[in-house]
Amino acid sequence: MKVYQIKVSLNEIQPSIWRRFLVKDTTTLPDLHKILQTVMGWTNSHLHHFVVDGEIYSEPDEDNELEYIDYRKIQIKDVMDSVNDEMTYEYDFGDGWEHTLMLEKVLDPDPDVKYPVCLAAERNCPPEDCGGAYGFMEMLDILKNPGHEEYETWKTWVGDEYDPERFDLSIVNSLLQRKNYGLLSW
Repeated sequence: MKVYQIKVSLNEIQPSIWRRFLVKDTTTLPDLHKILQTVMGWTNSHLHHFVVDGEIYSEPDEDNELEYIDYRKIQIKDVMDSVNDEMTYEYDFGDGWEHTLMLEKVLDPDPDVKYPVCLAAERNCPPEDCGGAYGFMEMLDILKNPGHEEYETWKTWVGDEYDPERFDLSIVNSLLQRKNYGLLSW
């Protein structure tokens, strides 16, 4: 077994929103999905899939009109094994959140570390159902202007606690150490 250092970046957002984490190379794609939900801050409220070299990896779904590979037994090392290998993770097909995962390093496991673990991050994840990258950027502009006609609507939607710059590494790592990576809906 090896440990992968992966950087996941949310595409089409500036300034960048990203996470760097360590994960066993034997992690299955369904578990990688759970890990990504946790490190990014998503709520697992929407469909998802991975894309590697044009091939779609997804959980079986009879309503899925795309050709896909059943990903339930696919491990990360089956689709990424060399430094700089990339794959795409798509979440919420309505909002179209596309993430790029890049394998930065292949490491030997540290017996004192419980994997997965998030090493670093930049910025808070967008709130669910905010309209994708364009809607998120528009929402941020509106929240900077209390006089905007949609300010109260967005403030109610995201709540007073939402801060686009805040990321708490200790909370994410605490969630990652729980069974099912902190996601209660699994």
